[in-house]
Amino acid sequence: MRRSKGPETRRTERAPLRVLIVEDDRLSRWALSETLADAGHFPIEAVDAAAAEHAVTAEPVDVILLDYLLPDSKDLALLARLRALAPATPVIVMTGHGNADMQAHALELGAHQVLHKPLDMPDIPTLVWQAFEAA
Repeated sequence: MRRSKGPETRRTERAPLRVLIVEDDRLSRWALSETLADAGHFPIEAVDAAAAEHAVTAEPVDVILLDYLLPDSKDLALLARLRALAPATPVIVMTGHGNADMQAHALELGAHQVLHKPLDMPDIPTLVWQAFEAA
């Protein structure tokens, strides 16, 4: 697919992505969802690991935004399970508590990228596209 340099043209040439947002914080989840919807994507929200696994098995998603700490998942085990359920789907891990070891482990498990909170919301649609195109 050919892309021009202008942002307006890029939006019309790219098909909307289905982005699974796995985030237990309601305000963060809402901000991510609104940012992605405003960019023309279809956000799907999950509040915990169980909902994330259900969403991935219910229908395909193009990119997953995954919070590192969830009420029912306090480590990278969910990342490993999501990679097993949807091996071709890129996962961007988001964390406010990560360190270099956690980031390295997430990348070893197949995360496309690790973002540190607070997130720069205007960058999220671009990062989602980069993850999708790299997959």
